[in-house]
Amino acid sequence: MPNNPVSFLRTLAAILICVSGIGQIAALWLRELNGTALADGLLGSVYLIIGIGLFGRSRFSLFLAIIIPATAIGVILYSQPQPMQAYNLHIAVDSMVVLCSTIELWRVRHNASE
Repeated sequence: MPNNPVSFLRTLAAILICVSGIGQIAALWLRELNGTALADGLLGSVYLIIGIGLFGRSRFSLFLAIIIPATAIGVILYSQPQPMQAYNLHIAVDSMVVLCSTIELWRVRHNASE
């Protein structure tokens, strides 16, 4: 197997999703504990697991880094047509993760011989 270094886009997606996950978990201390807060904390832990996977070389983690944040964006936009300021940042970071992961998955799939 070739010893290819991890690409910049994959590392950027991993850092962004890990920071987002840590932020969602840390927000549990700053807000009232209700169902929405606990769901955000759970999503944050899922983001951390995906982020750790993105630091590796698995294509499955790239696939999850596209599906899970895109679903979270859809749920936020469906439940709140005018999201709050914090959710706007969450949507922006998730969009960047989806974009970076999609480009990287496309590159990995079509340049598998390298």
